[in-house]
Amino acid sequence: MPSYNDLRPETDFEVRDYERVFPDMTNEERVRTLGNLVLLRQALESIPPRKTEENLLVASWNIKEFGHTTQRLPEAYFYIAQILERFDLIAVQEIKSTLRGLDRIMRLLGPDWKYLITDITGGDAGNKERSGYIFNSKRVQMSGLAGEITLWKDITDADELKQLKRTPYITGFLAGWKRFAMVNLHLHPDDGDDDVALRKKEVSFLLDALKAMDGKLWTENLILVGDMNLYHGADDDTVSLIEAAGFGEVEALKGVDTNASQSQAYDRMFLTRNNYFQIAPNELGRENGGVFDPFLTVYRDDQVMDYKDDMKAVYGGDPANLEDDTKLLQYYQRYWRRNQISDHFPIWVEMVTDNASQFLVEKRQELLTS
Repeated sequence: MPSYNDLRPETDFEVRDYERVFPDMTNEERVRTLGNLVLLRQALESIPPRKTEENLLVASWNIKEFGHTTQRLPEAYFYIAQILERFDLIAVQEIKSTLRGLDRIMRLLGPDWKYLITDITGGDAGNKERSGYIFNSKRVQMSGLAGEITLWKDITDADELKQLKRTPYITGFLAGWKRFAMVNLHLHPDDGDDDVALRKKEVSFLLDALKAMDGKLWTENLILVGDMNLYHGADDDTVSLIEAAGFGEVEALKGVDTNASQSQAYDRMFLTRNNYFQIAPNELGRENGGVFDPFLTVYRDDQVMDYKDDMKAVYGGDPANLEDDTKLLQYYQRYWRRNQISDHFPIWVEMVTDNASQFLVEKRQELLTS
């Protein structure tokens, strides 16, 4: 579990000098954070438990302006850490040039948690962003494979587009006897015709690169994941391209909205499948996965007045707007709380990591019939 030392009463520190990340939190902030964490932990119980050697909980999350925003309150880091800790391996998008936010989260997560990140993609199109992975080293290990996928002349020679706006990050992992690689993506945004066409081209070129590397990669078990900025309807052709290349979308995530406005399925997960690389089934027999909405438990609508002073301290508009309860709630819902947590929700799947019985039965049968 994450470190809760900052949330202790001051009398605890008279007995022992516990390490703190946010030593200036007030008693009121600590009380509120502790209460919210209890509710958040209860909500996270809807996600399957960890099973030794049997499963791996894989997630993806675009954490808004992770490292750049100055609006995040200390308590927000506890909520983000609590959500991340519920999974084993998380592909993260929108890690910014400064690693201040990531450093705080890693201190809260503790020594068993590690991270791996890219450098910043150069130019304005890169938006000063990094991609990365945060993982529980007791549950999953790096394979040694890590690299940014850049395009080459044979792929892009006839086109003005030479590279994806944010360079895809391919990284190999080991869990139990499973080996797989994830390709962490943050594709071109927006839904104009030109934007949709550019995003489709980004995907097409990426698939061409992966096809060219077929048989040369460390593993055939691949997961395409991240903030793909895919819009309902507009990007159906792009989804078809991905599926035609042998990547199937996780059943539980198909058509499910993943942004805080709950209007688009920006965040996606596609993977190759074989007999020994599968998503665990849920109670209905479908692939187990989902989207977690943190605002059902933290920064809830009924808490808007608790944060009024904090909102007033950073609000750039007419201060009178925040004296109107309706406008205050709108600002809280549409902007402020998304700057605290994110404008995207984390998506997750439960991967099977132990197919030993299936393997033994199949290989015995092969020997019997050979």
